[in-house]
Amino acid sequence: MPTPAIQKKVCLLGDFAVGKTSLVRRFVEGIFEDKYLSTIGTKVSRRVITLERAGRPVALTMLIWDLAGGEKFDRVMESYYRGAAGAILVCDLTRPETLEALPGYAGDFWKVNPRVPLILLGNKVDLADQRAVSDRDLATVAGQCQAPWFTSSAKTGENVEMAFLLLGERMLEAGGI
Repeated sequence: MPTPAIQKKVCLLGDFAVGKTSLVRRFVEGIFEDKYLSTIGTKVSRRVITLERAGRPVALTMLIWDLAGGEKFDRVMESYYRGAAGAILVCDLTRPETLEALPGYAGDFWKVNPRVPLILLGNKVDLADQRAVSDRDLATVAGQCQAPWFTSSAKTGENVEMAFLLLGERMLEAGGI
């Protein structure tokens, strides 16, 4: 029996400079660059992963929409969100205000895509000496967003693959696959 092929849209959400683009590049291309390039509008990347469902492999193409951070919810953002099967909420562990913004992103996203799975990433865990967000803070906000959470580093790759794979599993589950 052929491997089922499924395509799902994923949005990365969070404020400016939290590392969304770096996370996507680490997951899709396996690279990290120190230079900061602000995303203007949206960039769509693609990666096919294979997940096990009901004892057989499923090829899941993740279409990852990297959205410019800090946008207010409006018709443009609503159109970016439309059709997404999941999202990763990203904060910068050195900037607490980026964590505080995530429930707003989740709420706006769920207005368009009710009850789709979310994952919360506290990014830049490699900057341990500058960390200003605790695990307890992450757990509290993750609870508000009904999302599992991880600390991650786009620089080292820590927990990046695992977060995307978990989101893939949850999207297939939510889709009844």
